[in-house]
Amino acid sequence: MSLSGFDAVILAGGRSSRLGGEPKALLRYNGQSLLRRTLDNVRAAGRIAVVGPDELRVEMDAFIDAEPETRVLLTREDPPFSGPAAGIGAAVNALLEGFANDDGGAALRAPLTLIFACDMPALGTLPQQLLDAAEQNPDVELVLPVDADGRTQPLASCIDSAALDAAVAGYGPDGLAGMPVRKLFEGLKSLKLPLASTATADVDTWDDAQRFGIAPPAP
Repeated sequence: MSLSGFDAVILAGGRSSRLGGEPKALLRYNGQSLLRRTLDNVRAAGRIAVVGPDELRVEMDAFIDAEPETRVLLTREDPPFSGPAAGIGAAVNALLEGFANDDGGAALRAPLTLIFACDMPALGTLPQQLLDAAEQNPDVELVLPVDADGRTQPLASCIDSAALDAAVAGYGPDGLAGMPVRKLFEGLKSLKLPLASTATADVDTWDDAQRFGIAPPAP
């Protein structure tokens, strides 16, 4: 699957409760926000739906200025903070409808969708690895990375767009609130992709942040 054959979902709307409410999407690593790093990792997408609050628009606008060919839209799960499955649902609706005016009608989805939480600073080549695995296994609907501790990472995955859209539609407009992402994905034919790297290491706490050299804000 070529890099032009995918859409992307970036989840950036959590409470960051273990960071004292500091928006993790705006934490800076090596001079860039975590949101901007994630956007850069999927900049070859046909369309990108970012799920999060309005305060992310400044970072998104800076990305659009640097990557004017990339089409990006900000959306939000309803109600806010109703979980990543609801965020994925909002993103799917944005990918299907939010770009419709630009496309002169209903937006055509790319064959694959990459889904990433915004708090993994070391994604590196993982997006391409996921796309390659999907291309090499065309009968698979979902590619799930497995980290060194044996944990699957559904918020760093590649999924067949038609299968994702159908799964979201099956729960209706209110059925995804509070639902585990694994339940949204259950029943899909999946492939587990063992990782030799720490690409999916995330930032949930200030201890996690400090391991990446991300300092807490000044008091």
